[in-house]
Amino acid sequence: MSDQDVFVNVVGGVKVTETSADLALLLALISSFRDRPLPKDLVVFGEVGLAGEIRPVPSGQERLMEAAKHGFTRAVVPMANAPKKEIPGMKVYGVSKLSDALSVLDEFD
Repeated sequence: MSDQDVFVNVVGGVKVTETSADLALLLALISSFRDRPLPKDLVVFGEVGLAGEIRPVPSGQERLMEAAKHGFTRAVVPMANAPKKEIPGMKVYGVSKLSDALSVLDEFD
């Protein structure tokens, strides 16, 4: 995508105040570029470093539990935020680099 101009707009007056939106934003960009929508039951969070490493974010377990309560059944999260025990009704994919997250997306086809 290095030859693309990318403009990001967060709708509805939402303010992005932390780095946990990094991974979700990148996967949304890839989804748009590939013209393949992300699944509606997918939740994504994680900080992305300049070298593509996926860093954990605060309150990862709580975020996953809340997402499960709201009907999300799949999650892509930093490996360090992956739950120690299974969350009922949710498949969690722990990733440590951006290429891992892209591989997970390819599994959804």
